[in-house]
Amino acid sequence: MKKLVYLFALTTVFISCKDDKKEIVEDTNNGLITVTPSQFKNMEMEIATPKESDFDVTVKASGKIDAPPQNKAKITTFIGGFIKSSRLLVGDKVSKGQALVTIESTEIVDIQKDYIEVAEQINYLKSEFERQKTLYDEKITSQKNYLKAESEYRSAKGRYQSLRQKLLMLNINPTQVERGRVVTSITLFSPISGDVTVMNANVGMSVMPSDVILEIVNTTTLHLEMKVFEKDILSIKENQTIKFNVPEASKEQFFGKVHLIGKSIEGNDRTSNVHGHLDENVKQKLLTGMFIEAQIVVNTKKGFAIPKDALGFENDKNFVLLLKSQDAKGYHFQKVNVVKGESTEELVEIIPNKEINANSKLLTKGVFDLID
Repeated sequence: MKKLVYLFALTTVFISCKDDKKEIVEDTNNGLITVTPSQFKNMEMEIATPKESDFDVTVKASGKIDAPPQNKAKITTFIGGFIKSSRLLVGDKVSKGQALVTIESTEIVDIQKDYIEVAEQINYLKSEFERQKTLYDEKITSQKNYLKAESEYRSAKGRYQSLRQKLLMLNINPTQVERGRVVTSITLFSPISGDVTVMNANVGMSVMPSDVILEIVNTTTLHLEMKVFEKDILSIKENQTIKFNVPEASKEQFFGKVHLIGKSIEGNDRTSNVHGHLDENVKQKLLTGMFIEAQIVVNTKKGFAIPKDALGFENDKNFVLLLKSQDAKGYHFQKVNVVKGESTEELVEIIPNKEINANSKLLTKGVFDLID
């Protein structure tokens, strides 16, 4: 029985509020909106005057979350092959020098085979070159034989050094190869510490030198890369506060500081790059590549402030509801167009005009109930 009474009370209140909205009268002759005392009370409306408040003067910018080039790595291979093993997933943390993937290839074997052959030849070619040089110096052999021996030795030496460097690039020990220890696979190691952001490696997958197998980003170095228009760039200074959000991911507002300002205007959009630093707790919530919308605080000013809920929007114009008079019939409001200035999370600045000043009484709660 109590539940029925409670439900009936809620229904009565809902119908009462709905009826209150229906009874709101807009006088088309003088453009006033009249709210009765009961409507004003039941809809919990409030009236207040604008108050002076501090507002940030900001410059709009857009950009993305990024990391310095030295803290991003794309892992590729010098030779084609097949992925033999990989245990990493996107999001895994890796340390500098950690094994990432193993690649198996017949080309690896061929390089070692060629290296062994040249290594075995080079000692003989060196001895033959030195012998021909001695004979030539003693006028025993011809210059042609001497030059031929020299050419063959130097050619083999160059090939030896070239193959040796290839082995080192592939993380294969040349000394072990010369001893006959040939491997069929190579391991790619991480050049930096960071997080795996892209993973294109599956066991058995074919890879070529042009393929990016995985990408690593050191997320502790995340920063803001923004573009600021030419007309605003001279207002930007180092250490100014940056307020930004990631519109596609969250409504949360984040903060940073201006660190570097570009020294040139580029592109058809006439913009310059601005680099911003982030606090460590902010970096943990963001991902590289995220698009951001930012406001750079360049100054502060005093202004007339009203709650955001007190500002209406209609026909591409902002307006407030100004109390023109109050009598036994109720409250009589007039729509007055205003120019919106700066804003905070809770307040919005309105620019004073002939009708709106510090003494104006405005409807600060319930505006949207009157314009729905």
